[in-house]
This record gives sequence, structure tokens and C-alpha cells, in this order.
Amino acid sequence: MVDTKDPSQNGHQHEEDLEQSATQATYLEKDEMVSLSEEHCQYLLNRHGTLDLDPLPTMGDTDPYNWPNWKKITNLILVAFHACMSTFIAASIIPAYEVIAQDLGVSLQRTSYLTSLQIAIIGGAPLIWRPLSTRFGRRPIFLISLIGSLLFNVGCAQTTTYGAMATCRAFTAFFICPASAIGSAVVVETFFKKDRARYMGMWTLMITLGVPLAPFIFGFVAYHVGYRWIYWILAMINGGQFILYIFLGPETRFIRKGVQHTGPVIKESYFKFHRIDKTPFSVYEFISPLRMAKYPCVMIPTLAYSMVFLFASVLITVEIPQLFAEKFHFNPQQLGLQFLGIIIGSIIGEQIGGYVSDYWMGRRSKHISGQPAPEFRLWLSYFGYVLTICGMVVFLVRIQQAPEGHWNVTPVVGAGIAAAGNQVVTTVLITYAVDCYPDEAASIGVFITFVRQIWGFIGPFWFPPMFENVGIANSGGIAVGLVMAVSFIPTIALQGRGYALRGVMKART
Repeated sequence: MVDTKDPSQNGHQHEEDLEQSATQATYLEKDEMVSLSEEHCQYLLNRHGTLDLDPLPTMGDTDPYNWPNWKKITNLILVAFHACMSTFIAASIIPAYEVIAQDLGVSLQRTSYLTSLQIAIIGGAPLIWRPLSTRFGRRPIFLISLIGSLLFNVGCAQTTTYGAMATCRAFTAFFICPASAIGSAVVVETFFKKDRARYMGMWTLMITLGVPLAPFIFGFVAYHVGYRWIYWILAMINGGQFILYIFLGPETRFIRKGVQHTGPVIKESYFKFHRIDKTPFSVYEFISPLRMAKYPCVMIPTLAYSMVFLFASVLITVEIPQLFAEKFHFNPQQLGLQFLGIIIGSIIGEQIGGYVSDYWMGRRSKHISGQPAPEFRLWLSYFGYVLTICGMVVFLVRIQQAPEGHWNVTPVVGAGIAAAGNQVVTTVLITYAVDCYPDEAASIGVFITFVRQIWGFIGPFWFPPMFENVGIANSGGIAVGLVMAVSFIPTIALQGRGYALRGVMKART
């Protein structure tokens, strides 16, 4: 099952299998259980109480699979919060657009580009961070990420021109983004497959929550102490994250074949800053995650999720300040409060996408006395699509129907329903893609982030013309049509043909 040939022996194979060549030595295969020593088996029994483990850990406390749960979960919380900060920072200035526009002497539309700029960079920059984290480890990259983000947030607080602020925002996005893409790899590197959706859901939930949570909090900040304090607070948060990582963020990149791990656990996990993977760098590797577009069991979920994310997250978040401010004449604090529905909806949706998803797969596993096909998880995605469609229609129709200057809660309820659907789809589809090929978890995370963010970056440029030409309420019909065409129907096809499509994907090795 494991191809031990040197990929460098064939140039074409080296390019096609580059990511796998870097992770071939990372995971033990299930069929290697028969060759484990009695001592190894006894260690696993003492540590986990069973030998039915997927993936299979090595014998040693330095292996992340053998860490105690508190250590795994603490690290994941740090990584998930780090991922949250990428979208949190991008959305932080949304309730202060009008104030920033006045302060910098630019239009409201141009001010919104300070967020759009970060959305695009968060999509592209992980292509650089992923190979570096594969070679040198996740921990050093996360620490560098936080230092850079801290410094450029301070730069944003000190700038007095639009160009300087845009430049600092761009560099902040570049540095803060690694965890939003390679967090999927951290989940795969520390948690067994049976718990993957639950913990993948923690990571995806925090990415989703970053979008509405930032304007909800910073609406109060911008209104009471001024928008520049947004940047100072973000810098302080980055500093706190850095300190927590130093003490509680161990290294999860772990080579299980051909490497001796003889040092103390604390040294191996916290103080061993060196090149972990000796695979040579290649220019191709920095764009290699984009090759995931060739494989339907990754590409279809990515497109389906990105379309849902565009409407249920980006459209609602970006347009609330403009639609609500124009119709209800809200100040930054009042605008921030409108994001509460999205926060509540996302948390509720994660219970279905994470805990229920794992329960769903576990129940199927007991019923068939074996591992269910990854496609069985996709049944839950349809519930997410229905919630997204219903929520978007309610949000857009009720905004148009609301009388000028008379706010009511129904658009916020619609936003919450759409957010719940978005979170169900997020966790289910990302977990499905990783289940299809867990060795590619880092590349899949980077690829999904790239497509999602680039599509999200384009959206705000065509939302206003859409509202102007067809109307706010009628735009709900466009949203429904696109979600059905790009998300719902392709998922049905994927569920029916998934087994064959995964075969095509694996044929590359």
C-alpha cells in the first residue's frame, strides 16, 4: 500500500507525487499492524485501550496521536483561534467603514476594499506557508505568523493615509493566514479518524465565527473609543497568542518512518527548532495544492462549499453595514449588533456538522461492522443547503420589505438560519475531502482556502450591481439558483459516483 520508491527517480512522478513524497514517511498503514512488536502492541493497549486505531501511532509519547486529550485539545484551541484571527482581522473594521472613509478622505466603497484585499491574500498566501510548515514544522510558522501580524497591526494603527493602511493590512493578512489553511493538517496529525469531524468542526467553526464576531465586538470599540483602537487591540491579541503558543502549542508535524525520536517529549515538542522533513524544495511545490482541482472528490466539495460561503457568509457580512446603514441609519455599535444572529446560527450549525456528523458515521460503522464510505457523510450536507437557501431568501426579502427607518429582527433571523446552513456545509464537506485522502490534508486545506477566499473576494464587486439591477429581494432567486447548480446537484452526483471518483484520484500514485 505504501510506495517506497524515490519520487526523484522520475521527473514526472516527482511532480505528481511531490506532496505525498513529503508525507510518505508520516503515517503508518493499517496493514502494518501484523508486523508490530508485542511491546508496541502492549504500549498502544496501555495508552488507548485498543488496537483498533486509525491512523496507527508509533510507540512513544512524542507521537501526537499518543498525547493525552487535554494536550491535543489545548493545541487545537490555539490553532483554531489562530485560524479565527485571519477572518476576524479581515472583518474587524466592517462597522467602522464610514468613520474610516471620513478619516482617510476616501469613498465608502474604496474603504471596503481594505477588507476585500485581505480576503484575497488570505486565499493565496497559504501556498507559500504550506511547504515551509511541512519542512520546518507547524509551530515555528505559527510563531512567525503572530509576530508579523502584531507588527503590521501596530502599523495600521499608526498610519494616516489610505495607501499606507492598505499596505499594512495586506502584510497583516499575509502573516496571520497560515492556521486558516493548514489547521486541517493539524487535526489529521493529532486526532484519530473516528473523531475527525468533531475536531475539524472546531477549526472550521472558528474560521466561520471570525467573520461575524469581529464586527459584533469592534462596533462597540469604534463607537466608544475610535476605530484605531481596533488595531491596537488586535496587536495585543496577537501578543497574547504568541505567549500561549510558546508554552501550550507543541509541534504536530511528526515523521513516523526512518527517524528516531529519542529525546524527552518536551524537547521534541517545544524546543526542537530544525528542519523536520528533508525532502528538497521545488518551485512546483508552492503551487502544488492547486493540482487538487483535477480530483473531483476534492474539487466538487470545494466549489459547493465556496458557493455557500459566498452567500451565507461574505454577502451577509459585507452588505449588512451598507444595507442596514442606508435603510435604518445605524451607528457602528448598532451595526455590530446585527451580527449576533450569524454567531448564534454558526454555533448551532456546528452541532450538526461536527458532533452529529461523527455520530452519523459511527452509527453506520456499527451497522455494517466496518468503515463506512466517506460519501455517507454527505447526507448531512443537504440539510445545510436547505438552511442556507431558506436563510438567504428570508434575509434579502425581509430587508427590502422593511420600511425606511423601521428596523425589525427578521433579516437577522434569516442571516442566522443561513449561517447555520453554512457551518453544516463547511464541516461536512471539508471533512469529506480530507477523509478521501488524509495524507493530503494540508494541501486540501490550502486549496479549499484558496478557492473560497478568491471567490469571496470577487463577490463584493458584483453584489451592488446585482442589487441595483434585479432588486434586493429578487437577488435571493439568484442565490438559490447558484447554490442549487453549483452545490446541491453536484453533491448528489458526487454521492452516487464517489467511490469511482476516489479511485481516479488514487490512481495518480
